[in-house]
Formats: sequence, C-alpha cells, structure tokens
Amino acid sequence: MSIGIILIGLLVVIGGAYASIFNGLVHARQKVKEAWSGIDVQLKRRYDLIPNLINTVKGYAAHEKSTLEEVTKARTAAMGVPDGKIAKQAQAENMLSGTLKSIFALSENYPDLKADKSFLELQAQLAETEDQIAASRRIYNGNVTVMNTKVQSFPSNFIAGMHGFTESEFFELDEAEKEAVKKVPEVKF
Repeated sequence: MSIGIILIGLLVVIGGAYASIFNGLVHARQKVKEAWSGIDVQLKRRYDLIPNLINTVKGYAAHEKSTLEEVTKARTAAMGVPDGKIAKQAQAENMLSGTLKSIFALSENYPDLKADKSFLELQAQLAETEDQIAASRRIYNGNVTVMNTKVQSFPSNFIAGMHGFTESEFFELDEAEKEAVKKVPEVKF
C-alpha cells in the first residue's frame, strides 16, 4: 500500500512539474506576442505620419522627387511584410529608417522647411515614435530571450518539442545601425 501511495505522489509531482513547465512556455509565447503587438502599434503610427511628412516636404522641395519616392517605396515595402516574418520586417524597417533620415537631411538645404511648424511637429512626432519603437524592440527582444531560453533549456526543451513550441526571432538592427549606435556622438560648440 505504501508503494502505491509513493507512486501516486510521484505521478502528482511529475504531473505538476509538467504542467508548470508547459504553462511557463505558454506564458512566454504570449509575452512575445504581446511585445510584438507593441512594436506593431508604433510601426503603424510611423506609417501614418510619413504621408504628412512627405506632403510637407513636397511643398518646399518639389525637385527632390527621387528622395520622396524612395521613402514612399520603403514605407509600402515595410507595410507589405506578411505577419510573422520578423527578420523581413526588421530589414524593411531598417530601410525605411534610412530613407527617413534622407528627408531630414533635406531640411538642412531648405531653411524655410527647417523652420516650418508642421515639419518640426512631424519631425518631433517621428522622433518620439522612433524612441517608442526602440523601447518596444527592447521589450520584445527580452521576451524572445526568455522564450528561447525555455525552448532550449532542460527539461522544458522536451515539453516544448512535444507541443510545437519553437524559438522566436529577434527584431534586430541592421549592421549599419549597429555601427551607428556604437559610435560616440561628436559634440561641437
């Protein structure tokens, strides 16, 4: 009789551990999805601001048509990435960020544009959105790290494999942006 109780107790402990690990994996997967939705919201906000920015710049720099077309193409490409394609989304967003920088560089050549209230407001909103995207990316990548650690670690890797849990992709900067982040800013007085 005591062996039966020990076996039942052992099964309860194993079942509890299994359920705990499984629920931890489900929780980690949900946190990754939630964090991605934070990025997605900020990306959509940026997409909505870009047409207004382009229209403002058009009024001052009509002959800079190729720069404006590049931004439009990059925006369209970024918006067209299928859901779940994190690496492709990151690549498209990095390209869009690069083209947006070219618009802000244009403002240096057009003092009236640089002083335009609408342009300055859009520039500030885009800067705030970029900061929010960066913060959301950090949160997302942190959750991806937790998920991937659970998927790779013993004994949760067995349960992850049995139930189809897979590693998630990081939302990363491209190499040019990584180098730009590493550079020390130059201060001039």
